[in-house]
Amino acid sequence: MTLYAVDDVADAVDATRDFLLPVDRGTWLRLAVVVFFVGGGGGGFGQFGNAAPSDGGGSTPPADLGSLGSTELLIVGGGVALLVAILLGFAFVGAAMEFVFVESLRRERVRIREYWRAHWRRGARLFGFRIGLGLVTLALLAMVVGIAAAPILLGLAPVGVLLVLLALPVVLVVAVAAAVADGFTTTFVVPTMLVEERGVLAAWRRFWPTLRAGWKQYAVYALVVFGLRVAAGLLAAVVTILAGLALAIPTGLLALLGFALTSQVAPVGWGVVALAVVLFGLGLLVVSLLVAVPIQTALRYYGLFVLGDTDASLDVVPDQRRAVRE
Repeated sequence: MTLYAVDDVADAVDATRDFLLPVDRGTWLRLAVVVFFVGGGGGGFGQFGNAAPSDGGGSTPPADLGSLGSTELLIVGGGVALLVAILLGFAFVGAAMEFVFVESLRRERVRIREYWRAHWRRGARLFGFRIGLGLVTLALLAMVVGIAAAPILLGLAPVGVLLVLLALPVVLVVAVAAAVADGFTTTFVVPTMLVEERGVLAAWRRFWPTLRAGWKQYAVYALVVFGLRVAAGLLAAVVTILAGLALAIPTGLLALLGFALTSQVAPVGWGVVALAVVLFGLGLLVVSLLVAVPIQTALRYYGLFVLGDTDASLDVVPDQRRAVRE
């Protein structure tokens, strides 16, 4: 049996090279905007951490919300609502940009506004699906954690500890299943929606027989793409760090100039320092996105090639496939 999920890696790299080379500044910059919304830098990986403050002794009790006045509570509530709105708006744009990305690879030209107008309604459906999947996942995780932690809250610590240990694999399975469902929706169901002009659930019903018939191909794909993302993430991190060191030289000199000016004209000096920080941050963001452009393009071509090889009727990139294989 031919393992398309292995053979298609080289084809995806060739298709990416043909699309992005020779370098066209407009294409790369527009793709960087798309990548900013659909996957970000670092090969599609992010890191999230929690830091617990310590004062060397006991912890500081949280502020008493009851001591806040109505105006303060209104401000806090408004800030939270604004943050949620921004996050939801970003997620909505990201869902629509998935279709812009696939359409760009399909036509080998990037037209953000044109593709947005054509596919934003499909993006809205994908956005709703992602919200629903996230809520279901959180509900399942909360239920598992709640059941496991209940004995501890009731004073049955030994039983609670045992249940917590048993719950850890369940939590892991739920999290992995949700991640795979979301990843397969993005990689395989989105192009199915494009090819057959279906909604998310209808496209899943159309893709499901293909997935079931070629489950070995898609299992290998999941393993290979995980390894590719890890390797790409490390490579992107190294390149971004080196670029950051290069950017730190001119922006650092500008910041030193600002600090020197603070002794003479404080507002101007601090303004120069702030400008240096902003320039460094923007420069690092642009570099990370440009590094991510070929990575995300190759990964997406890889998924499209696997989909077309396992079901020719769902092939979004037949011309690219023919070109790299001939």
